[in-house]
Order: sequence, then C-alpha cells, then structure tokens
Amino acid sequence: QVQLVESGGGSVETGGSLRLSCVASGLTFSDRAMGWYRQAPGGQRELVALITAEGRADYGDSVKGRFTIPRDNAKKMVYLQMNSLKPEDTAVYYCNAPVGHLKTLTNFVASWGQGTQVTVSS
Repeated sequence: QVQLVESGGGSVETGGSLRLSCVASGLTFSDRAMGWYRQAPGGQRELVALITAEGRADYGDSVKGRFTIPRDNAKKMVYLQMNSLKPEDTAVYYCNAPVGHLKTLTNFVASWGQGTQVTVSS
C-alpha cells in the first residue's frame, strides 16, 4: 500500500519561508515523478511543482522563481522549499505521484493524505 505523509507546514508572514517534506512508502520511489499540489479554501486542487524521476523540475506559473522541489531518492522523500511566501500561497499542501500524464490532476498512485497547512499572513 502506497503511503505519502506530508509535514512542515505552519504560519508565516509575507516574505517568509517554509520547507515542506513528504516521505513515501510502498512504491519504487526513484522510478516515480513526484508532485506537490495545493488546495485553498473553496478552490480546486492545483499543481504547484513537479519533479520527474530523472530530476527535471517544473513549476506552476504562480510559484516560479520562489519555490523549488528537491528530492532525495535514498530517503524516499520529496521537499518543497517555499521562499518569498505570499498570502495567496495559503492552502493545504499535498504530495502525490502522478500516473500517466505528468500534469494530471486526477490520476495518482495514492489516495490523498491529510496534507499540511500553510498559512501566510499579510
């Protein structure tokens, strides 16, 4: 059974930084693309950042230049380094592994976990 557990969220002021972590089990982590997704209150889940198995990263337009998505295959972990945070980054953040199209928002290896809350105050 695939399990993904997110951590590292919190409350910060505008301009602050946070580093989210996601640890995976039950899958061949090094073979999978991994993504970070977020869902704001009343909004739809969106792709924030993606890293392929080969280490190529891609970012949503709203976070380019501010967020990075490193991965550590030995630890089966993927991170989301978030800098220059803005109030509009406030959301619950989730990690997951896409199946098929890398930017899918419907097909994933695992069910969604509880995520980790990020709150950015102005």
